[in-house]
Amino acid sequence: MKETMSLLQLFALGGPFMWPLLVFSIVTLALIVERAIYLGMQNLQVRDIHQDLLTKIESESSSSALDYCRQMPEKRSARKTMIALLENAPLGEHRMEKAAEAEANETIRELENGFNFLTALAAIAPLCGFLGTVSGMIGAFRSIAEADQVNAQLVAHGIYEALITTVYGLIIAIIAMTAVNILSHIVDRFAAHLEKAICDAVNAASQKTTASK
Repeated sequence: MKETMSLLQLFALGGPFMWPLLVFSIVTLALIVERAIYLGMQNLQVRDIHQDLLTKIESESSSSALDYCRQMPEKRSARKTMIALLENAPLGEHRMEKAAEAEANETIRELENGFNFLTALAAIAPLCGFLGTVSGMIGAFRSIAEADQVNAQLVAHGIYEALITTVYGLIIAIIAMTAVNILSHIVDRFAAHLEKAICDAVNAASQKTTASK
């Protein structure tokens, strides 16, 4: 009956390169959890305020819409962008667009904080694992060269030990890239809805300003 190895036994067999991979895995999981919690605490909904905002601009005024935005909770991610847009409504369409764009970029940057680091970890971990495999293969072939008798079991044992680091590195990369893609999709969807809301709000405020002159 074959003996099943524990994760600790596999870790020990992987050699010294398993330690940086362990650090990478801890940092990767910590970043994923932190970003997931942060995004979960933010209100990324835009559609539910989109029409209300346009109605206030068209039927009342930009000032009324601005008051409406200021009353939104701080966790509403679209809040600062809409406030910046409406505060610049008296200054014209160009100023509104610039102010909204700058604030939206800052909001999205905060939401995407850590994504580049996760992507870097996804690239570095497999390389570190591959380096561990190459190092292990060198050791395995040296053992084979020094052995009095070479058999298939000795060769296979050295190779599978060397490949452990590659497996761990790929696991870390898969987890990191999957998380980045899921989290990026959430932020991209928010950004698309926010862009639409900005465009409509700028048009509505510009038309309102033109009509009142």
